[in-house]
Amino acid sequence: MSEKNPDGTFGAGSSVPSRRLSRLWHLGRATTDLAAGIGLRGMIDMARARGDAGGRIQLTPEATRRFTDRLGRMRGAVMKMGQLMSMDGADVFTPEAAEIMATLRDRAEPMPMSQLVQVLESEWGSDWNKHFKRFEFKPVAAASIGQVHRAETRDGRRLALKVQFPGVRESIDSDIDNIRFLSKSFGMMPSGLDPAPLFDEARRQLHQEADYQAEAAALEAYSAKIGADPDFFVPGVHRDLSTSRILAMDFADGVSVDRLDDVAYTRAQRDAAAQRLTRLLLRELFELGIVQTDPNFGNYLFDADSGRIVLLDFGATSSVSDTLVERYRTLARAAMADDRTAMRDGAVALGYLAEDAEPTRAAALVELMRLSGEILRHHGPYDFAASDLFERVYNRGREMFFNDAFTRYPEPESLFLHRKFVGIFMLCRRLRARVDLRGMLEHYL
Repeated sequence: MSEKNPDGTFGAGSSVPSRRLSRLWHLGRATTDLAAGIGLRGMIDMARARGDAGGRIQLTPEATRRFTDRLGRMRGAVMKMGQLMSMDGADVFTPEAAEIMATLRDRAEPMPMSQLVQVLESEWGSDWNKHFKRFEFKPVAAASIGQVHRAETRDGRRLALKVQFPGVRESIDSDIDNIRFLSKSFGMMPSGLDPAPLFDEARRQLHQEADYQAEAAALEAYSAKIGADPDFFVPGVHRDLSTSRILAMDFADGVSVDRLDDVAYTRAQRDAAAQRLTRLLLRELFELGIVQTDPNFGNYLFDADSGRIVLLDFGATSSVSDTLVERYRTLARAAMADDRTAMRDGAVALGYLAEDAEPTRAAALVELMRLSGEILRHHGPYDFAASDLFERVYNRGREMFFNDAFTRYPEPESLFLHRKFVGIFMLCRRLRARVDLRGMLEHYL
């Protein structure tokens, strides 16, 4: 994987593999690296919560680096999977492995110059450079679907240009099929649970994320709904330079919000960032009716000068129906009241449980939901630095998952909302922040 340069940009990269067999080979090699790191039996046992070291995934630094290098080289849906894995932190992976996995959040391998120029010419024409006074060929960021370049137009606009990796859009279906094939081959899904809705929704969302015209429309719709919120900055879209594979936006400075855990930033800054993003999540769900469902920490930049948070990447933006909002509101009330019967009814309404679910399984799921609701029963700021709630929920949920306690996925409409909920929870934990979630939520109930 290419390294970041001292100025924060990236060096030369490698071509994006585009053929299905080539991508299956790379994915198979990545899986082999995992297996080699802990042993195949150990990998399966660890996933099934029968490992040691408190349930941590025991990957050596060498195996982890090979694994992340491989995903970074592939980009696309496979790397998106790795990004989600990387957000689990040092209490799921060993600290050494977690640190290396975290590089997937903002350090994909960029495409080589030849591929970049090919995309620019195909989208803007051979004379594309006529638009710019300055174009920085070294990307300032590279993620799973594209990389970002700084540029200044001849009329003085400072832009961030998100350029899509060639072949990524065309590889989504094969990536999803390959992941499904390997997850089944390694026995990583519990018996009796059909993963088809999960893969189908992932396929739909990734195709949406790969359409930059759709993302431009989502960004504009979101900006109109959020309005002039002083805590946030939403970049404007520049339609004259945006295509289905290039998204031109206002350039905004800032550091990835998870970097606030560095000693250079104060606890007050960490608390403020976590509180603002938690408030934003509640506002998205209960007020705006539109949610950005990709909680990758790199999608939030903290501007130390203004204290604002820059919101990036609206490819995974989803509208939320009034019916679904009311079901979450009902479940939140039940969790705050510690009402097990109402929590069970809420779980049925959201598709977590079948109406005729076996009583023992239903009770186990309600207890897991009750455990997760600890934050909502807490009055005043919840101190994530002093809490081991994530570890308790993670270990209990994984044990239930692989003991076939779950027999169905929730409705596809809510499936990726969970990603956002968990992502904000993990960010609060990463920043060791104090957040009064109950106080914020009461406003919407």
